[in-house]
Amino acid sequence: MQIWIASRKLAKLFNSQEEMRAKLGPRCAQLLQQRLEELQAAATLEDMGALPTARCHEMKANRKSQLALDLDRVRWLVFEPVHRPVPSKHDDRLDWSMVTEIVIREVIDHA
Repeated sequence: MQIWIASRKLAKLFNSQEEMRAKLGPRCAQLLQQRLEELQAAATLEDMGALPTARCHEMKANRKSQLALDLDRVRWLVFEPVHRPVPSKHDDRLDWSMVTEIVIREVIDHA
């Protein structure tokens, strides 16, 4: 899958193990690196849905166009499809099998 990073600040975080550990803690930094590797290896977003520990899910309300992956018990990796128009099924739900390019927006604390 093609992955874009929404900001330089986020790209800097993702490119530095030291900064990831300092900001997120060692366990969350390890999980973030794992999720990034899983996203890179995935052909489509549907592949991420097959990983139960990642718990890839569509968000709701004001984040309806975004998705999230679990990092730890309180943090999510938030991203959205780059495709325009966003691939959808007949019932207007996102067609995960057609999403091959995403932009990572942020790491959030959802607790």
